[in-house]
Amino acid sequence: MAVGTETGRHPREAQPSNGGTREEQNDRGRVEDREDRENREERDKREEWEKRGKREEQEDWGELVAAALLGAERRRPPGGSVTALLDAAATETVRRRAGARCAVPGQRPGHAPADGRPPLPGAAERRLAALLADRAPGGASATGRRGAGPDLGELLPQWLTEANARGYRAPTALLPALLDAARARTDLRAETLAFAGPRALWLARYNADWKFALRDGVRRQAPDGRPDESEKVWQEGLFAERVALLTAVRRRDPDGATALLASTWQTERAEDRLMFLDSLREGLRLSDEPFLERALADRSRTVRATAAELLAALPGSALAARMADRARGCVTPDRTGGSGIAVTAPSTCDADMQRDGMVPKPPSGRGERAWWLGQLVEAAPLEVWAEQLGGATPAEIVALPVADGWRDDLHAAWCGAAVRQRNAPWARALIGEPTEPFAEGPGDPAKLLSVLPEEERGAWAARFVAAHGLSEAFRMLGMCGVPWPLPLGRAVVDALEIARDAGSYPWSFSGVMGLAERCLDPSDTERLAPLAAVPDEREGESPGAGVYWAESFQRLLATLRLRSVMLAELRNEVPEGGPELPAPNG
Repeated sequence: MAVGTETGRHPREAQPSNGGTREEQNDRGRVEDREDRENREERDKREEWEKRGKREEQEDWGELVAAALLGAERRRPPGGSVTALLDAAATETVRRRAGARCAVPGQRPGHAPADGRPPLPGAAERRLAALLADRAPGGASATGRRGAGPDLGELLPQWLTEANARGYRAPTALLPALLDAARARTDLRAETLAFAGPRALWLARYNADWKFALRDGVRRQAPDGRPDESEKVWQEGLFAERVALLTAVRRRDPDGATALLASTWQTERAEDRLMFLDSLREGLRLSDEPFLERALADRSRTVRATAAELLAALPGSALAARMADRARGCVTPDRTGGSGIAVTAPSTCDADMQRDGMVPKPPSGRGERAWWLGQLVEAAPLEVWAEQLGGATPAEIVALPVADGWRDDLHAAWCGAAVRQRNAPWARALIGEPTEPFAEGPGDPAKLLSVLPEEERGAWAARFVAAHGLSEAFRMLGMCGVPWPLPLGRAVVDALEIARDAGSYPWSFSGVMGLAERCLDPSDTERLAPLAAVPDEREGESPGAGVYWAESFQRLLATLRLRSVMLAELRNEVPEGGPELPAPNG
């Protein structure tokens, strides 16, 4: 007989629980499973419908954008006309904005750091707003031709440089516009981010478009006397912060910076090792040699090459001595043909030479032996040649004849060494007199010019322009300090006037004219006023050339006057009757 109730069921089964009998629970479970499955299917359908709607929305919007960019002449716009395209774009814009979902609330950002620098004078702040808006009176016409008004975008770099020199802080309301300008123009970044200060770094964290400021712009100074904080930044900071820390420590404690870099060298990425190594250029010293010698065995070719270049710039380094020994064997006094230089180029590039930074494979069109000779001589200290060639001066050495057609290769290597070692006597000897006939030769005159003192650069360039005109002077003018010395500025203006009177095409000198707008000294402005008049058209002259020349000189004159006012505003000395720009949103 079964144990339990009269039904023969187990006692536990005979007592219904709060959830009902097992059959009822099973039925309810099946119903719940079916409801869950239906809910999941409904949710999946809804999500698929939303994704399809987003895809269709993106496709429709993309079609409108593509049609607007290509133009109705090249692609039939949706709706068949430009008006229909604009109507559809307006409708879609409203729909996209109305359908936007609310963002998930995030944590309230902390306060922006304080900037203790003095504020801009009022006139200078208004000027900055106008420069950022790039609203120039008399700017480009509807045909794209520049008018007689100044190009405000080209004045912004000079304005920022002057504002930084005077230690002003950026107006808070203009920080977004400044960051946008620096994002669009990499040449503005260093000065813009220095001017924008710590608040730019704070603001850049909240806009992905301004990540460049975190990466390579705003400099964070290492805290003096707080090695624990420096160590934390070095171990945990952003790459830009680590570079800035290394640079700051390098200025204060060069050996400490090298030790800091060596502590994590093996774990750094190759591209980071290259950037960190490059920061050692400032304050390079013989105590850096052991670290740089170890870097010659780095697994990255570019790191090895940079280490070799830095060691070659240390005249007392072991690498420089090794290169000097090799170079002495290749370049000797000519014992057979009297006074002069004999060259015996290397016949091989062995493993030791490659470890010291020499590249065995020459570029296309260059012979192997000439390539190896150039690298050896360029890496050797220039002081070697005085003792090797009888105590001659750089000018006397450069004047010596070179046997067997090796002159250009040897002089090109000396030019590279003069630039790398920043050796002014050698650069002066190799660049020669500016009045000599100009011819394409070894070395880069503009790079050699950059080694000379600033005052000497301006005087050399002025004499070069006076002797040869402007056709070969553009890059050399770019190496001169701003503003140009008065003799250089007057030589450039005289050369432009000569070119105009000779009937030259005015657009051939647009690059020099743009440089003149940025670099001429504003104190010499009124000397240009007679050139702004439209000359009479002469027989044989290119049609419209006189008008174009006049517009160019008018723009130059207006730009110089505006620069003069800009500088006065930054000094808080606004002259009466100076050129004004419309106030922002005015």
